This record gives sequence, structure tokens and C-alpha cells, in this order.
Amino acid sequence: MNVDSPDSKAFPILTPDTVISLAEQHLDCRCRAICRQLNSYINRVYELETEDGQGLVIKFYRPDRWSRATLEEADLFIRQLQEQEIPVVAPLRLTNGTSLASHEETIFSIFPRLGGRFLDEFSDDQWLEIGRLLGRMHMVGATQPAADRDKLHPMHTTARQVEFLTGENFMPPHLRDRFSTICNELIRLITPMFEDMESIRLHGDCHFANLIHRPDESFFLIDFDDMVNGPPIQDVWMLFPSYRRDSLPEIELFLEGYETFRRFDRNSLRLIEPLRAMRYIHYAAWCARQSHDTGFARKNPEWGNELYWQEEINDLVEQLDRIRQEPAAVGNNPMYL
Repeated sequence: MNVDSPDSKAFPILTPDTVISLAEQHLDCRCRAICRQLNSYINRVYELETEDGQGLVIKFYRPDRWSRATLEEADLFIRQLQEQEIPVVAPLRLTNGTSLASHEETIFSIFPRLGGRFLDEFSDDQWLEIGRLLGRMHMVGATQPAADRDKLHPMHTTARQVEFLTGENFMPPHLRDRFSTICNELIRLITPMFEDMESIRLHGDCHFANLIHRPDESFFLIDFDDMVNGPPIQDVWMLFPSYRRDSLPEIELFLEGYETFRRFDRNSLRLIEPLRAMRYIHYAAWCARQSHDTGFARKNPEWGNELYWQEEINDLVEQLDRIRQEPAAVGNNPMYL
């Protein structure tokens, strides 16, 4: 039986024998007859186990999504973090001397399986810990840019995503102009807010499911696929429980932990709601790119219908109003909070 669905045209057919054989070949080990597919719309991810009981996770990256150079950027960042003893889950070195290999032109990596759980709510002490963790990560991220990674900016990432969504038949024609108008107004409004903002290497997709909590240990950061150059606030706002105005205690705790290691520009807090709006568009574009995959279509039958796009437009209108109501920046005065 195929582990991977043969109608996912972007990927080669991956049988359990193929997946296990690739791990054995590239790690020079023997694996048990265990191959469990894990949830992932973008990539193909499987859990394996060696004969001596070591858990493995092998990840096949969606073809044409990332180049080898962009994946090498992520690997370099992870290695640099690991060298500074920052808790990350790094890919294993393979028999070719790198962490990347290919199967039928599909690139893959193999990771150690790390036990733990995801938390969607944090204690005060954990907010301090997360602040320290991200402060340390950003110290490393600021040492050099990622030349082969995107820059998170309305005129770079968001403008391209809007063009992609409106240039294809993803939405009903009578909603396309409305969607385009709202998005362009959003980009016009928020672009000046990104001027003079620091841009460094980031995790890029730091939400609660990419932080593994292990009792009596630190949080561990996983999944650097969406690594990007951008403002440091991008790596924390998705962890806050609500909108900026409703997350003030958590923001203060995070900043206290973060500034143990690195100064934080409080002016960048005004980017939280713009980044949320950009995320709405990013997610719509992400779904659009998966919409031709039958697995995605089967699990999301209502994606792309008229109601979906009308709700997307309404959400963007509400977020645009919220951004307009945000106070102006006042330097690093904590009263901005």
C-alpha cells in the first residue's frame, strides 16, 4: 500500500519500503518496519525508528517550493543556533556529509524525533523563558542576512501574494476587484510602518505548534522551513493570546525575558496588527497553492467558494480598521504598550 497518495502529482510515489530504504542508505543504519505518515499539507513527513530504538522523522520537501540554496540557508541558521547551545531540532548529518539529499529530484532531510508537547497557553515564567529564547535566537540571526531567503515586507511578500491570488481563478470574478482594492489599501497604509525597522534572520513561522515543551527542559524550536528576513516582532506576535491591546501583560513579560539578551525596539510593536493582516493574505495564498492537491481539497471542501472569499474580505476590512485605530509610535517609551 502506498503511504503517499499517487494523485499528489508534485511528489514521487513514496512507499514504506522506499522511505525506510532512503533513511537506511543516508544514515548508514538499519530501521524497523515502522513508517507512519505525519500530518503535513506542504511536505511529506514520516516517522521511522532504527533497530536500536532511535526515533527519526524524515521530511520530503514539496518540489519547486524551496530551492536547495534556500534550504541550505535554513540549515546554516540552525547549525549556528546549535553551536550557541540554543535549543533547536537540527537535521542529522547524512552519509553525503550534508543534511540534504534527493530522491527523484525531491529534496529531503532526516531529523531526530524529539518527544514533548505543544502548549497553546503559557505561564508567566514560560513567557519570560520564550523571551529569553527568542532574544538569544535573534542575536544569532542578526549576525548575517539570509541571501537566498525572502524579505518579509508588504511591498515584497504581500504584494506578490495579492498579485498571485487576483491573477488566477481562485475567487469569483465579482469579488476580485473588492479584494484587490482592500489589499492595495492595506499595503499602502502599512508600508511606511516598515521603514527604518530592523530586518534580521527569523524563524518566520513561530507559533505554538513550532515550540516543543519538554518538562524540566527548555522549549525547543522546530521547523525552520519558513525562515525569512524581517522585523524581530514577527517571531512572537503569533504566540500572543489575542490582539496587541488585549495582550499587554504577555507582551511585557516577553520583553522582560527578551531584553535579558537583546534590546527590543518597542516601536516595532505597532507592526503586530499589520503583520496579522499580512498573515491573512499569506494564508489565503498558501491555501491557493495547495488547492489543486486532492488531499487538501478533500479536507477543505469549502475553501475558495464565495462565502470563503467574502469572509476573507470582511476580515481584512476589520483588520484595516483596527490598524487605523492603533496609536502612533513613541520610540521606546514603555507607555506605548
